[in-house]
Amino acid sequence: MTESGFELAFGTNYVGPFLLTGMLLERLRESAPARIVNVSSIGHYRAEAIDYDAVRQRTKSLTGLPEYAVSKLGNVLHAQELARRLKGDGVTTYSLHPGAIASDVWRRVPWPARPLIKRRMRSPAEGARTSLYCATSPEVANESGHYYDDCRRKEPSAIATPQLAAELWDRSIAWVDLPP
Repeated sequence: MTESGFELAFGTNYVGPFLLTGMLLERLRESAPARIVNVSSIGHYRAEAIDYDAVRQRTKSLTGLPEYAVSKLGNVLHAQELARRLKGDGVTTYSLHPGAIASDVWRRVPWPARPLIKRRMRSPAEGARTSLYCATSPEVANESGHYYDDCRRKEPSAIATPQLAAELWDRSIAWVDLPP
């Protein structure tokens, strides 16, 4: 659990960035053109729904992957809802999959397996490519709310609907006590 009472992956990957973005939103509007880039994951496709009770409880799965998937779905939904709410303000939003990255996140994987699983992964520099593309490319400067993988626009999960994005937004605003 996070100190603020969220399941660890959801609190870290979704609620924290949601709050930070909310706190910076007026400054971003004043600084337009501006971009908000949410790092998600292809793992968001594994989320089947958002259990609003479960995101306020301890991680239940052994691996944490189902909870991770929900947190990354939240990032996709956040970018979509921000795009709707910021339309015409000069602020564009993006969510993306950086790829499987050979970072220190794998440090707890036992030795003979760790180098084997990291062998086919991208370096951290390669993993930053899509984030940088969304943050700086003139090609996507006028697009907003879309999901990207390998510097290409891709359809997000079918459950990433405007209705779910709006519901998550409303609940998130209440959770972090931001004005709507």
